[in-house]
Amino acid sequence: MSGGYFDQFKIVVLFALTNSSMMMIITVAVGLLLFKGVKLVPTRWQSIIESIYDHFHSVVKDNLGPEGLKYFPFIISLFLFIVFLNVLGLFPYVFTPTVHIVVTLGLSFSIVIGVTLAGIWKFKWNFLSILMPDGAPLGLAPLLVLIETVSYISRAISLGVRLAANLSAGHLLFAILAGFSFSMLTAGGLLSLFPLLIMVFITLLEMAVAVIQAYVFLFTNYYLLSRHNSVTLIIIL
Repeated sequence: MSGGYFDQFKIVVLFALTNSSMMMIITVAVGLLLFKGVKLVPTRWQSIIESIYDHFHSVVKDNLGPEGLKYFPFIISLFLFIVFLNVLGLFPYVFTPTVHIVVTLGLSFSIVIGVTLAGIWKFKWNFLSILMPDGAPLGLAPLLVLIETVSYISRAISLGVRLAANLSAGHLLFAILAGFSFSMLTAGGLLSLFPLLIMVFITLLEMAVAVIQAYVFLFTNYYLLSRHNSVTLIIIL
């Protein structure tokens, strides 16, 4: 019975596509449908989206400046994409691509590599100045460069592992408690109401985790973009 808990993580082929890639396509389609039709008097859903838009826009502008707003479409799109993947994965019989470390590491490494290549293309080899903290003693340069290089690379690994691990643990806990609750309900009695309350709280917790993990994933990459943007100041100094 315990082996059945991992069936939700299996990748299968459906109509020449895997369930993982199909879910990503469906997520993009759902996002486009939800954002369709902007009204002058906003609805509740439009007000929520506008609040999220204003929040990220102000954060990017305050930290990266007007020049950093060119990254804003990428930041808001990445956040909404991961949020929709995580939240839609809570529905029954819906596959969650972000529980697979291959997907999360693919996202994190592609972003880190893209930011690095963009930095080298814009600042040439001066981009490597981010590996040397400003004002550090020159004698410690070899050690500091090594530490910063390892930290720069390990951030991409920890980012992907954290997202996949948290969602996988949450889905396993959800499946185990759901099976336990079903057994209690079939047994009957007053104690059968207790598992239902637990499932309600677990559902709310998993929805919060889905949003928080997308936020953490986003702002770790946002930190890389902010360091990319701060190279200009380092070069001037």
